Amino acid sequence: MPQFDDFEIKMLDILQRDGRKPVSELAQDIGLSTTPCARRFEALQSAGIIKGFAAVLSRRAIGLMVEVFIQVRLVTHSDGSPETFIAAVQRMDEVSSCWTMTGDYDFLLHVMVPSVDELNAFVMHRLMRLDGVRDVHTQLVLQNIKGPGHVPLGHLRR
Repeated sequence: MPQFDDFEIKMLDILQRDGRKPVSELAQDIGLSTTPCARRFEALQSAGIIKGFAAVLSRRAIGLMVEVFIQVRLVTHSDGSPETFIAAVQRMDEVSSCWTMTGDYDFLLHVMVPSVDELNAFVMHRLMRLDGVRDVHTQLVLQNIKGPGHVPLGHLRR
């Protein structure tokens, strides 16, 4: 695991909350001058620690009223089904995130759609019809209490 000093940890923490903060303000907030702060920032980007910056959108404000987590189990893993499934999921705009999992299900998908009818169409006519899909388990999100969130940094301070 890479080692981070207090300046870098503070920088990562601030940037997770405000990725648009100018380097001059960032430097002031963490207690460095602008040039060394900019060098550290560029080094964190080059190392792949800072992967990029993006706008955080309100799904409801743009009409995505239904948010679900869908667990997917495949029939087998020996015939290329996982790769085929992954390729298909990467083309599905409704799927915002996908993880491979241990346990009873193979994949966990985070899905957002405008309505329950669209969810039904997505699950029944697209997801369940993919080759190799054995079954799905859908969990409707009632309320998002926290997240999407920051990457925890507390372990870096130990």
